[in-house]
Amino acid sequence: MHDELVQLLGAAKVSATAEVLNIHATDKWHASSLPEAVVFAETTADIVRVMQFAHERRIPVTTRGSGVGYVGGCVPEKGGIALSLSRMTRILELNPADGIAVVQPGVITGTLQDAARSVGWYYPPDPASLKECSLGGNIATNAGGPRCLKYGVTRPYVLGLEVVLADGAVLRCGSRCHKNKTGFDLVGFFVGSEGMLGVVSEATLRLIPHPQTRAMLTATFSEFPQAAHAVQRILDSGHLPSALEITDGFTLQAARDYLGPNALPEGDAHLIVEIDGRRSAVASERKELAHLLEGLGALTVEHHPDDEACEKIWQLRRDFSYSLRDTGLTKLNEDVVVPRSRLVELVEFAHSLQEETGIAIACFGHAGDGNIHTNLMVKDYEDPSIRAQADRALDRLFTWILENQGVITGEHGVGLAKKRWFADAVGREGVTTHAAIKTALDPRGILNPGKFI
Repeated sequence: MHDELVQLLGAAKVSATAEVLNIHATDKWHASSLPEAVVFAETTADIVRVMQFAHERRIPVTTRGSGVGYVGGCVPEKGGIALSLSRMTRILELNPADGIAVVQPGVITGTLQDAARSVGWYYPPDPASLKECSLGGNIATNAGGPRCLKYGVTRPYVLGLEVVLADGAVLRCGSRCHKNKTGFDLVGFFVGSEGMLGVVSEATLRLIPHPQTRAMLTATFSEFPQAAHAVQRILDSGHLPSALEITDGFTLQAARDYLGPNALPEGDAHLIVEIDGRRSAVASERKELAHLLEGLGALTVEHHPDDEACEKIWQLRRDFSYSLRDTGLTKLNEDVVVPRSRLVELVEFAHSLQEETGIAIACFGHAGDGNIHTNLMVKDYEDPSIRAQADRALDRLFTWILENQGVITGEHGVGLAKKRWFADAVGREGVTTHAAIKTALDPRGILNPGKFI
């Protein structure tokens, strides 16, 4: 196969060296499966040739962006071709007049944000890995981030797509218009499809005017329920922060151990409240929110009035993940979502699960939309018996989530990591409908096989 691909695309675009195969065998999750060859597409025509070649021969194709997913989504479970889009990095058009950007799938999310901001415009979706994740990968998983509360996830910003289908046909769906009700929502089929329905080769993305300024408040509370109550009161009071993040005591202690005892004020729960908009409005709202938090029993309320101060807090928020890794435990990062009114119940369940299993559980994340990253912190995860125990704990977690009207993934995707809970999550009719769509668009089942369909 390698020689045929070289003849088809040229030697510079194909590799089967051990180093390259190993890199493309895994993502940030622990699963690993070697492809037989890696293709580095540089144009839509390259993708078309690969898909025609694979379709005719029934060869599996697993598309890869930056490889920073957490669920094994780009692991080539059935071997075949790993199709890398990492060289397709051009911003083809940046058009404030139309409020759009047209990009290739390998563009890094932060690169587009910087380019848009340079002309006064804004691409809001902001996954934590925005400096390394690709827009194609964001589209494949319908990625989110802290600012989803106010601005939404990736899907509302995808106006149009160019998609290479399983047989090499090129589909253009959506448009560059901000409103479009022409036929089915085909764009929606591909956003979040985890590479199983087609290969995105170009995306037309919605931009909005960049907020004039932003500011932030951080607050600590003696107990998690107080912080969760503050989240609801903020929203009930008519405020819509751009981000509203909550952190539990385990994570805070890990951060103090990692960054130093004075890195965070005392307290067993921590809130980050970010607001943005016009300068006068932000200044006024910051004072209102501080008064509200103080009245809700916050131990401390700290003001961060400008971009530079806000970035320091976001770096602290990113350091929470590094702090957990520094514990020496394996972090199983689960992006579960519950209705916002059940935040306290989720954390209480996590604490009870921790007591029953002896596995430490750290909870932090996007409180405003109920997307709390529930991290199982496992010692000696490579031990098969310990891994089995962790799997049983995950099963308990996901079962509780589904019983409480939650969902098993808010932004990472299903991939391999959550495959065994997919049927419970969507039901029999949901599985059947997914399978029908998959069969219609990929009748030979070559796109990212071995995942949840």
